[in-house]
Amino acid sequence: MNTNITEKDGKYIVSLEGELDTAHALEVEQAMQPLHELSGKDITIDCAHLDYIASSGLRILLALLKSAKGNGNKVVLKNLNDEIKEVFKMTGFIDIFDIE
Repeated sequence: MNTNITEKDGKYIVSLEGELDTAHALEVEQAMQPLHELSGKDITIDCAHLDYIASSGLRILLALLKSAKGNGNKVVLKNLNDEIKEVFKMTGFIDIFDIE
């Protein structure tokens, strides 16, 4: 699992690559921890290379969304494949997140 965070034009882009399962959840959560402190910076999570997401991964994304909203930031998910989009539909997360 690779987590790459970059800043471009005042926004943060998180690229997730691989399988966001329980075994990799702590690693991803630690990598994304600085994003919880941002104020006035929107976050895009690029899932183009994310192959799988477990409930622990959903928890990480939900925690980021909650802290971002509390800080006045927006979180957008992009490039969800059909399988991950189905997970978001089944869990109701499709209605919680902004998905492009």
